[in-house]
Amino acid sequence: MSTDLLTPAGASRRSLLKGGAALTLSFTLPLAAGRLAQAAPAPAGTPSNTFAPNAWLRITPDNRVTVVCGSAEMGQGVLTAIPMMVAEELDADWSQVSVEQAPVDQAYNNPMFGMQATGGSTTVRAHWTPVRQAGAAARQMLVAAAAQQWKVPAGDLRAERGFVIGPGGKKASYGSLVGTAATLPVPEKPALKDRKDFRIMGKPTKRLDSAAKINGTAKFGIDAQVDGMLIAVMARAPIAGAKPKAFDEAKAKAVPGVRKVITLPSGVAVLADGYWAARQGRDALAVEWDLGAHADLSQDKISTTLDQALADAKAVAREEGQAPDAAATRIEAQYDVPYLAHACMEPLNCLAWVQGDSVTIWAGTQSQGPAQGILGQVAQVTPAKVKVNTLLLGGGFGRRFAPDFTIDATLLSKISGSPVKLIYAREDDMGAGFYRPTSRVRFAAALDDQGRPSQLKATVASPSIMAASGFMKIPDTGVDSMAVEGLADHPYSIPNQRILYGRAEPGPQVWFWRSVGHSQNAFFIESFIDELAHTAKADPLQYRLALLDKQPRAKRVLELAASKAGWKTPAPKGHFRGVAVAESFGTFVAEVAEVSVGDDGAIRVHKVTAAVDCGQTVNPQTIARQIEGAVVYGLSAALYGRISFKDGKVEQSNFHDYPVLRMNEMPKVDVHIVDSNEAPGGIGEPGTPPIAPAVANAIFAATGKRLRALPFDTAALKKA
Repeated sequence: MSTDLLTPAGASRRSLLKGGAALTLSFTLPLAAGRLAQAAPAPAGTPSNTFAPNAWLRITPDNRVTVVCGSAEMGQGVLTAIPMMVAEELDADWSQVSVEQAPVDQAYNNPMFGMQATGGSTTVRAHWTPVRQAGAAARQMLVAAAAQQWKVPAGDLRAERGFVIGPGGKKASYGSLVGTAATLPVPEKPALKDRKDFRIMGKPTKRLDSAAKINGTAKFGIDAQVDGMLIAVMARAPIAGAKPKAFDEAKAKAVPGVRKVITLPSGVAVLADGYWAARQGRDALAVEWDLGAHADLSQDKISTTLDQALADAKAVAREEGQAPDAAATRIEAQYDVPYLAHACMEPLNCLAWVQGDSVTIWAGTQSQGPAQGILGQVAQVTPAKVKVNTLLLGGGFGRRFAPDFTIDATLLSKISGSPVKLIYAREDDMGAGFYRPTSRVRFAAALDDQGRPSQLKATVASPSIMAASGFMKIPDTGVDSMAVEGLADHPYSIPNQRILYGRAEPGPQVWFWRSVGHSQNAFFIESFIDELAHTAKADPLQYRLALLDKQPRAKRVLELAASKAGWKTPAPKGHFRGVAVAESFGTFVAEVAEVSVGDDGAIRVHKVTAAVDCGQTVNPQTIARQIEGAVVYGLSAALYGRISFKDGKVEQSNFHDYPVLRMNEMPKVDVHIVDSNEAPGGIGEPGTPPIAPAVANAIFAATGKRLRALPFDTAALKKA
């Protein structure tokens, strides 16, 4: 087996690997009730001539405003949204505003999570009040500073675009006031602006990180470098619980540039001077795996496990009314979705350097706060000695919330005594687990003599993300809320309902995926509602609207999307429309897909019209782009996405057999944002759930064939 294994001082290699194994698939997040950022002190090292009334904000005498962002940037625009919220309440000159990534500190805890982490489309809605209060407090202090200097009442002054303005047009720049402002007490509950007075929020705004990404100066995780680092590539366990039973270490070490071979609980790593040498060394290992209990995992076994969970399902997710004795019409259907990979464009990576009793990592991670505690356990150091440098993420989608790549990089550095940059090959990531769960649902509905549903029963079988997470617990009801979200709380008025959940665990590790349970459950319920409309001989849009009498926001986005798509007018020749609506993460999205189906069964999505009610908005430009990106992501899954298993191993390995949407396949996407006074909702994920059912319903309109499984089976659409 492996040699060149260095025993670190103060810890046995066995204890390190045991801890790493326990944390890789089931870890404990060190949650803490963090300080409110507006009351927290400025970070250590802040220059003395800087006005830093809280952790979010710094103003220097040259009028520069720096906003510190505690969330990870993975393309969703938080490095612009957080500064916009602070700058709005500060009344800053936007041209003087810049942004920095925050260190790990409880001051930057996500209020909805209780930890510093990014996910669940929470950044804007979680920070809507605290970061605005941070800006408002600073504005109030700057006005008070001017009032003190000018010896006038603060009520006679106002702030505007980086200046405090007094009677007769007297002005003082924020920069000129920082010394005095820094001596004043920080207001605890500063007044926030009324929406009608916003001049930054709600306006389309260019992103602060775009220029650096365009000119190449932006630093993603994979760009991190330190002198003397080794590059690691791992032969990763093909399924949870698998262990290497044999590998050719000598052949790996014969590759020029290879320095070490190290066995970890998650696989066998090759450390080399560069990536290509490490990759060649990893391939030369020719690892033979003991697949353990899942050696016979196959699609048939997965299907059998789901069927058994459906038969055994007893956990009640929703129950209303009573089942009627009889009904005019009864409809039954079964829907399926497969496991899915996240397929982030930037491969997973982490640079770790363990030096004595300290750990430093550079990574694009969604969970930098938890990483402190986790990596402290891995390296057997105190969490305060773990420094996390959060770099840009080339796609996250939930995958980079998992700790596996940071754990393994830290272990490799601790054992080797060198800084180690671990890089997953595309094949490693595709086969390393952490999948969107497979799911199956069986529907039964009864229609009354008016064609309206009087009864709905849905039984869901799916693995549990809550159980897999390591930091959540399935409640005593037995219902994993993520497995039924979007279905158990669907918006339609149906008097008698029963939604059941049956946990199915075929074996693969599951994880959060963009829009989580909504990603499949919107496909299920919106396709089935379309079936009910067809059975009732009703227009799919009008049928939905009639069932949404208690959901005005859902009705509004449906009506807006349909109007903008021209629902009442004929589609272009050979094109057909389908519609779907979903609420997720506090946001309502309706999408109308315009689709054609060729004689060979090929599906082409020509246009998607989306209407979005995400409550009060920060940057409409970001909202539109997130819906566009969510459509790409959801269409890729609907048309192509599938992780399948044979003989205990994943069959897919790269984009040749796990395709994503190409540029020439991209539909035109029109996004329409509802003007709303509601509290902000999320935007990173809500555009994904409606796209698959909208396309499925358009396919039915085009062909009369109902596709009840993803990805769509184009062979079933071929004309004879």
